[in-house]
Amino acid sequence: MEHDTQVTRAWVLHPEIYGANQRRGASFALEEAISLAQALPELEVVGSNTVKLPKAHAGMLFGSGKIEELKTLFHANEVELVLIDGPVTPVQQRNLEKAWGVKLLDRTGLILEIFSDRARTREGVLQVEMAALSYQRTRLVRAWTHLERQRGGLGFVGGPGETQIEADRRAIDDQLVRLRRQLSKVVKTRELHRKARAKVPFPIVALVGYTNAGKSTLFNYVTGANVLAKDMLFATLDPTMRAVELPDGPEVILSDTVGFISDLPTELVASFRATLEEVLAADLILHVRDIAHPETEIQAEDVHDILGSLGVGTNAKKLEVWNKVDLLEGGEAESRRARAARDDEIFAVSSITGEGLEDLFHAIAVALEADRTEAVLDLTFAQGKQRAWLFKEGIVEDETQDETGFHVRVRWTARQARKFESL
Repeated sequence: MEHDTQVTRAWVLHPEIYGANQRRGASFALEEAISLAQALPELEVVGSNTVKLPKAHAGMLFGSGKIEELKTLFHANEVELVLIDGPVTPVQQRNLEKAWGVKLLDRTGLILEIFSDRARTREGVLQVEMAALSYQRTRLVRAWTHLERQRGGLGFVGGPGETQIEADRRAIDDQLVRLRRQLSKVVKTRELHRKARAKVPFPIVALVGYTNAGKSTLFNYVTGANVLAKDMLFATLDPTMRAVELPDGPEVILSDTVGFISDLPTELVASFRATLEEVLAADLILHVRDIAHPETEIQAEDVHDILGSLGVGTNAKKLEVWNKVDLLEGGEAESRRARAARDDEIFAVSSITGEGLEDLFHAIAVALEADRTEAVLDLTFAQGKQRAWLFKEGIVEDETQDETGFHVRVRWTARQARKFESL
């Protein structure tokens, strides 16, 4: 166990402004903000509270009395970092840091920091850096950034030996140009991976959903039981893509995606568009919901909004997966199961117990089968390789032969048609 990681004592505040259009309940919003803070290993959340405000004060966010009250609270608890669950202007940040004698981070900064901590691929790292710089560029105060730390984060959250570095917009713009150049090289490599993937005739099934809805648990349940020996074929794909053979169904590529969250920083929506391109290219989208969460409906709206902003249209083929049904109690559990049973596009499941997954797999197979179209192909005797491939894929419905060659009737997906063209 490492003992040299400095732990920062943090306090989470959720401002609840009267009359503001806040879809989420204050207690759930605060709970989510605490979970976000706990996602960073070097933060210790020592306290949290909701602050009710008649209105947001332009220069300080809070009124002077509330600022003094909070200052006493923070000092008594030796707080080093205050996380505000909402937007904070650069002026408000500077004034509050001065008044409280602590560092301050708003929701956007915290989410950027988490994404930085989780970025594993070269592309992901570059995208987070660009998002962070775009965020910084709008701020007058650029404190607590680019600090040398053992974790490869952004430096919004402090560490030993901090220094406040002055960086003007021109320096940020120069850095953005450099990052864009690096990113374009990485994107070209990704393009090659995508072309290689397009040659694979398997349909792509993408898991999307609100953060902590259980997508990865479902992904692991499915792939853990069904990972193919030929998984090594996809060694160059993202670590969250696996080829799996559905029970009594087709072979598919299952893609897990980053969890969505309400008020996702606009910088990140733009930056991670490429990361979520599997969703845009997917033959079928599984929207995984934590059906046991009290705000499951609001979370579902947030997911729909983000999908829309990514360009995923309402015509996209989707199934809704009501996960964590095992956590519901009594009447509510039965009500949800009955509701799902009445709708062909909703499935009540548990990624832990496996309940409902058999029906879901069957529905995936049916949905992908519906994408198939019929075609008649005229092959010469010299096209033995192409004919063999059609039979290997199991898509030949009927075949006749005459003096010119073979006339083959197939039922295939658009992906298989493209693959055939490339043979």
